[in-house]
Amino acid sequence: MSGLIDLHCHMLPGVDDGAKDLPFALDMARAAVNEGISHILLTPHHMDGDYTNHKKDVLARVSTFQEEITKARIPLTVFPGQEVHLTGELLKAIDQDDILYMDEGGRYLLLELPHSGVPEYTENIIFELRTRGIIPVIAHPERNHGFQKNPDKLYDIIQMGCLTQLTSSSYLGVFGKNVEKLTSQIIDAGMGFVFASDAHNFEGRRFVMREAFEKLTNKKGREISRQFNENAKAIINGDNVTMGTLRRITSLRKRRFWLF
Repeated sequence: MSGLIDLHCHMLPGVDDGAKDLPFALDMARAAVNEGISHILLTPHHMDGDYTNHKKDVLARVSTFQEEITKARIPLTVFPGQEVHLTGELLKAIDQDDILYMDEGGRYLLLELPHSGVPEYTENIIFELRTRGIIPVIAHPERNHGFQKNPDKLYDIIQMGCLTQLTSSSYLGVFGKNVEKLTSQIIDAGMGFVFASDAHNFEGRRFVMREAFEKLTNKKGREISRQFNENAKAIINGDNVTMGTLRRITSLRKRRFWLF
């Protein structure tokens, strides 16, 4: 594989709140290539209360879409996936073989938590997934209100064996300064593993992967930037991702200032 690897993208046409039709999706594919992306995992929403995209349907649609990409002479390879919402029905869906993983071996699962917070049963389901040999990759934790209020929750989940997928546009301030700051803190604490676009359109939810990697190189050095893309390659190949030293993020609200 050469180029950048995008593990979270809503480019599959007509299935969720991403690309509305094939021409729109092909334009997104061209935009991805212009960002230096060579491989994309297509991850339509699944079981989030608004959208259900069954495994067999996604497999068929991605195969057809790849044919259209090739016909349009766009140098991009796409893979079938899902952005799987955390729900009490998740384990049942796994048992029913209705879940697509980030790799063909069924090792990595792109898992989305509710934006509003971290449900009480989150650690129980993560424990069950880990028992089955599945490694959850937490989608955009920097945008989750629960992690924003208490970053220790993210640290605890990663300690259970999870990875994280940070959104490239979060790192560039598209979702505001607070989200941008938390994204940087997650990276500084060793709790960031890959960037992905989570691209939906050409406005706020764009690819901006190249820009995020340029900023990461400037801020953290070329080696960290290279490792982020190597981690993405490892996940899509089902290989091991090396975890470095994790640190907790110290919230200003938790610090005590003593005046003398």
